[in-house]
Amino acid sequence: MAAGEEKLREPFLKNEKRYYENCPGCKVDQLKETKSGLPFTELFSIWIIVLCTALPISSLFPFLYFMTRDFQIAKREEDIGSYAGYVGSSFMFGRALTSVFWGLVADRYGRKPVIIMGTASVVIFNTLFGLSVNFWMAVLTRFLLGSLNGLLGPIKAYACEIFREEHQALGLSTVSTAWGIGLIIGPALGGFLAQPAEKFPNLFSSESLFGKFPYFLPCLCISLFAFGVTIAAFWLPETLHRHNDDDDSCDLSYDALESASAEVKEEEGREATPKKSLLKNWPLMSSIIVYCVFSLHDMAYSEIFSLWANSPKKLGGLNYSTQMVGEVLAITGFSLLVFQLSLYPFLERILGPIMVARIAGVLTIPLLTSYPYIAMLSGFGLAFLLNCASVVKNLLSVSIITGLFILQNRAVDQDQRGAANGIAMTGMSLFKAAGPAGGGALFSWAQKRLDASFLPGSQMVFFVLNVVEAIGVLMTFKPFLAQRHD
Repeated sequence: MAAGEEKLREPFLKNEKRYYENCPGCKVDQLKETKSGLPFTELFSIWIIVLCTALPISSLFPFLYFMTRDFQIAKREEDIGSYAGYVGSSFMFGRALTSVFWGLVADRYGRKPVIIMGTASVVIFNTLFGLSVNFWMAVLTRFLLGSLNGLLGPIKAYACEIFREEHQALGLSTVSTAWGIGLIIGPALGGFLAQPAEKFPNLFSSESLFGKFPYFLPCLCISLFAFGVTIAAFWLPETLHRHNDDDDSCDLSYDALESASAEVKEEEGREATPKKSLLKNWPLMSSIIVYCVFSLHDMAYSEIFSLWANSPKKLGGLNYSTQMVGEVLAITGFSLLVFQLSLYPFLERILGPIMVARIAGVLTIPLLTSYPYIAMLSGFGLAFLLNCASVVKNLLSVSIITGLFILQNRAVDQDQRGAANGIAMTGMSLFKAAGPAGGGALFSWAQKRLDASFLPGSQMVFFVLNVVEAIGVLMTFKPFLAQRHD
C-alpha cells in the first residue's frame, strides 16, 4: 500500500504535466505534443491576423500629406507636416491608453476574444477614416481604431503558446514579419489606390464615391480583408489555460495530496511574489524600454520617409507621387518577407536576439546618413539606391524588433504574458504616438532651415533619427538590458 501511495505522490511532487478535460489551453498543449513538424497552419493564422492589424497603421502615410492639404487646415505648405503628424499619432495615443486593459482581458477571458475585437475594429473605424470630411474626423476615427485594437500584445503571447518550444522563435518572427510587412504593404496600398479618380479615370469617375472621397479606396480594401480575417478568427483555438481544480480528472489520492501540500505551498510561496511584480521584473522592463526607443525611431522614420518622398525638390524632398512611394514600399515588403522567413531564425540561433539587434542598430546609422545624398540623384540612380536603402533599413528594423519580442516573452510565465505584452504595447504606443507628431514637427522645422550652416534641411532630420538609434543600441548592453535565467 505504501509503495502504491509513493507512486501516486511521485508525479505530483515532480510537477508532472497534467491535463484538464475542459481546458482549451490543455487541449492545445496535448496537440503540440503530437505534432512535431513545422506548424504551417498556425503560422499562417498568426501571419494574417497581425497583417490585418498592421495594414491600417501606416497605410495613410503616402497620402497623409495630400489628405491634410485637402482638409485646408494648414495655412502654409511648411506646416502640413505638423498637422499630418497629429493624425498619424492619434492611433498610437489611443492604443497607449488601452493596451494594458486589453492585456488583462486576454489573461482573464482569453486571447481569442481580444483578437476578434481587434480585427473587427479595423473593419469599422478604418472604413470611417477613409470617409473623413475634415481634420478632426480623421483624428477621432484613428484614435478609436487605436483604442479598440489591442491585439498585438495578446497575439505575441498566443504565438508563444500555440507553438512547441523549438518553433517559438519562428512564431515570434512571424509576428514581427507580418507586422513589418503590414507597415510596408499598407503604405504601398495607400500609395497605389489613393486618388483613384486621378490615376484611373476610366474606372473611377470624379463624381463617384471614390472621386468625392479620394482616400477611401485603400481604406475599404483593408477593411474588406479585415472582415474576412474576423470571420476566420472564430475558428482559432484558445490557448489560455482555464483549470477548475474541482473537476480534476487525475486519480491522485487524498493522502498523496495531503503529503505533498506542505512542499507545494512552500514552492508557491517562493514563486508568487515575482509573478505578481511585472514592474519589478527587470529583464522584462529593460527589454520593453529598449523596445520603446526603437519603436519611436521606426514610427518617426515611417512618417518622415513618406513626407520626405512626397515633398517637392525645392524643400529637399524627392517630389514622388503616392504611386511611386507605393512601388518603393511594395518592393521593400516582399524583401522583408523573404528575409524573415528564411534568414532571421538562422541568425537568431547563431548569434542570439541581442547580438542581432546590436548589429542591425549599428548598421542603420550610416545607412540613414546617406539619405540626404540619395535625394541629390535623379532618374534610375535615384530609384535604384532608394529601393536598396529602403529594403536594407526595414530588414534591420524588423530584426531588432523581433529580438526584443523574444526577450519580452522569455522574461515571464504564460499566465502573465498578456499583461506583460500589454505593458509593452502601452509603452511602445506612447513612444510611437510621439514618433509621427515629433517626426512631422521635425520635418516641418527642417524645411524652414534649408540654408543653415549646420545640418541644413533633411540632414538634420536624419541626424536626429540616428541619435535615437544610437541611444537604443547603447541600451542593449549590460547592465541596462538583462535576460531571465531560470
